[in-house]
Amino acid sequence: MTNNRLAGIRSKLSQMDADGILITSSVNRRYLSGFTGSAGVLLITQAHNWLITDFRYMSQAPLQATSFTVVEHGQNMLDTVKELASSAGIRKLAFEEDHVVYREYASWTKQLEGIQLVPAAGAVEELRLIKDEAELAVMKEAAVLADHTYAHILSFIKTGAKELDIALEMEMYMRSKGATSSSFETIVASGERSALPHGVASERIIGRNEFVKLDFGAYYKGYCSDITRTVVVGTPTDKHKEIYAIVLEAQMTALAGIKPGMTGRDADSLAREVIARYGYGDYFGHGTGHGLGMEIHEAPRLSKTGNVVLQPGMTVTVEPGIYLPGFGGVRIEDDIVITETGNMLLTSSPKELTILE
Repeated sequence: MTNNRLAGIRSKLSQMDADGILITSSVNRRYLSGFTGSAGVLLITQAHNWLITDFRYMSQAPLQATSFTVVEHGQNMLDTVKELASSAGIRKLAFEEDHVVYREYASWTKQLEGIQLVPAAGAVEELRLIKDEAELAVMKEAAVLADHTYAHILSFIKTGAKELDIALEMEMYMRSKGATSSSFETIVASGERSALPHGVASERIIGRNEFVKLDFGAYYKGYCSDITRTVVVGTPTDKHKEIYAIVLEAQMTALAGIKPGMTGRDADSLAREVIARYGYGDYFGHGTGHGLGMEIHEAPRLSKTGNVVLQPGMTVTVEPGIYLPGFGGVRIEDDIVITETGNMLLTSSPKELTILE
């Protein structure tokens, strides 16, 4: 696994005409090396793989980053980088410009004098676009955990329950079943608050005859799941039923049509056109989905501006919604992997309108 990823980054080094690359993103560091510690950088050339970290990780790092030579740095990590770069003859060093603030860059240009710094936006992220079988297996486990969490929480959602208490129960359940944490701050939004696309749990008490929107996921073995379901507590009105049915039709249409070869824009339009046809286009203001993996939001984007062509092995969410201020909102979201002929669901929680008493 790691060898294939290192081959990929070395191929990008050749394309950039760089002698080496410095990896500072913690997510990309883990992706390339397997190291889960909180501090360290990778220095990779065509001939060498170094993981540079501090004293705290000198026992852990060799066990996890088996394809790397682990080097302990002193007080100034850049001194060690420069020493290794000089020993390897590095004259052009690529760096992750998206993960470096200007102050760091300014400092590096002084401390790494004599080495040309080459911006390399998205070098590792492009490799991460396509998940391998091991990654997909973990993502399926994370998705199943999210499904189990949804089934678990339904009995807790009732009139008089507090949104924050529902969110806490969900997060405790995920942790008890093996998740490191939730993938993001859990959204529990009831009544008029369900019209907030990212209405994280609040002190609000759930009332009667209203939507409760749940958006959550499990961060499991380094990968995220992300699912949304919307239920009704009490008796749904015709308006509840109407917008729920439209969102469900939009999501099912998108799931039926998303396939390799189309752009994120094409995929987005599948759901967006359904919602617009019913007159609710102005109430669907976000993209239909986003990439998912080691981070909760990755490329590609399923949106009006999504220009990445979908390929087998990409994992994305599909999450259209309608949000009516003062009334409430619906979102239905699943995780999928693009296949050779279409797509396959990772999440599988029921999607018919669930009515809770």
